[in-house]
Amino acid sequence: MGRQFFVGGNFKMNGTIKSTTEIIQSLNDASLDLKTEVVIAPPSIFLLLAREHLRKGIEVAAQNVFDKSNGAFTGEISAEQLKDSGISWTLAGHSERRVILREDDSFVASKTKTALEAGLKVILCVGETLEQRESNRTIEVVESQLNAVSERTNDWTNIVIAYEPVWAIGTGKVASTEQAQEVHAFIRKWLSSTISKEASADTRIIYGGSVNDKNCKDLAKQEDIDGFLVGGASLKPAFIDIINSNA
Repeated sequence: MGRQFFVGGNFKMNGTIKSTTEIIQSLNDASLDLKTEVVIAPPSIFLLLAREHLRKGIEVAAQNVFDKSNGAFTGEISAEQLKDSGISWTLAGHSERRVILREDDSFVASKTKTALEAGLKVILCVGETLEQRESNRTIEVVESQLNAVSERTNDWTNIVIAYEPVWAIGTGKVASTEQAQEVHAFIRKWLSSTISKEASADTRIIYGGSVNDKNCKDLAKQEDIDGFLVGGASLKPAFIDIINSNA
C-alpha cells in the first residue's frame, strides 16, 4: 500500500475568529480529494474553534508544543493539554522557531519525543538556510536535525517529515523540483539506513517553502514528495487546489 498524500496548512500567527471560521467553512464545503490527509494548524487561540467546527476527516495541529507535561512554564502548551482538547497533531522544529526563537536540534528532538509519548502525531520540520545551501551543507544540516530526533526515538510511525528550505519560506522562492527531490531522496535513504527499511517505505516526507497552486502539481509528481506543508497559501482559496494536487 502506498503512502497517503498529506497536506498541512500552517496559518502561523495569522487570522481572526472571523477569518479562521471562514477558512474552516470553506474547507467544510469543498470537494476534497478523499485520498489526501488534511491537517490545519491555526494559532493556538483558535485550536478549539477549529476542532469544534471542522468536518470529520480534517485534523487539527498545534504549531508548537513544550517538552514538559506540566509546571511553571508560562506561555507554553503541553502535549497532554493538546491531547485532552482533541488536538491530534503538532508541528515541531519549524524554521521560524529554530531561527527566531533559537530552538536547537536537541530541544526540537525532546519536544518530538514528548509529543509522541503523549499520543500526538508530529510534523517534524527540517531544512537549511540560504547560507548553508550556498556552502553546500544542506545534507549535513538536515542529517544533523534528523539524527537528533533518532537519538530520542526509533518509532517514526507517527512522524511526518517536512523538508522546508528556510530560504524558500515566505520569500516566493521555491526549490526546484530537482532540488526538492534530491533532499527528499536523501531523507528516505537516511530513514532506511538509520531507522529501518519499513520506516523508509512508510514515512511521509512532505515539502514546504512557498508552495502554491501553480507549483504544487509538478512537485507532487516527484517520487519522494508525499505532500506539502503550506504556509501563506493555506489562508487563501488556493489551499483547496493544493489539497487536490495529487488527485
